Amino acid sequence: MWLAGTLAACIVAWALLVGTKRPSNDRDWTEDGAQLPLARFDGRRVHVMNVRNFDYTATDKWTPRWELRTYDLDQLRSVWFIVEPFSSIRGPAHTFLSFGFGDGDSAQYVGISVEVRKEKGEHYHPVPALFRHFELMYVVGDERDLVRLRSNFRRDSVFLYRVNTTPERARELFVSMLQRANSLRQHPEFYNTITNTCTTNIVRHVDTLVPGRVPKWSYKVLAPAYADELAYDLGLIDTSKTFAEVRRAALINPVAQAANDDPRFSQRIRQGK
Repeated sequence: MWLAGTLAACIVAWALLVGTKRPSNDRDWTEDGAQLPLARFDGRRVHVMNVRNFDYTATDKWTPRWELRTYDLDQLRSVWFIVEPFSSIRGPAHTFLSFGFGDGDSAQYVGISVEVRKEKGEHYHPVPALFRHFELMYVVGDERDLVRLRSNFRRDSVFLYRVNTTPERARELFVSMLQRANSLRQHPEFYNTITNTCTTNIVRHVDTLVPGRVPKWSYKVLAPAYADELAYDLGLIDTSKTFAEVRRAALINPVAQAANDDPRFSQRIRQGK
């Protein structure tokens, strides 16, 4: 009887303290999450406002730059899957996608990263993130921001894999992610450590193109440091070698750090890939 009463009280408390919270885009955000992207579609071209291209000197020191960029969908040549483990235990990781437009040295790359949108003074922790503590945002950013921040300043291991896909599906994936970013401007959502994360959102986008391709409740989705292994198992990345060999070749930190100030950063980290 006592246990039932305690459980009921906890449920009521949760409903009052958490269940009534509503997501918002109107908060005092940190500078790196202050702007939401906005994509405007114009035939085969997409104009994206608020592409983040911060110039970092440390993980918490930067020169802010929000840019307007235009992408030609007919020039989309490649999709790249990026995995950033960030814990001493294997499991926690950040994952995101990058899209390549054009060829060779003139190629242009833009990343789309699903992230926690923090208010000033907040720091991410997975437990509060279960209870509607953080909003979710899509960051559209230059690789010299999104990749270099992680490889060169946070000094986390960063793995870069080319995705096996067709140009048509690459375009559909890019457009669907921008459309969802647009939707979040009008319909904000809470981030959730299990159900609404960087990796679960990528899975949903892939699922709209190839339903059932990625198992949504695989532990390799819920523990995204294994997400590249899952991509390998599903044939979404190179399978011509063992996974250990593919993963070893995907580590970009040494070349990324050597290319820190190179305007050809994106080309350099893809040498040999």
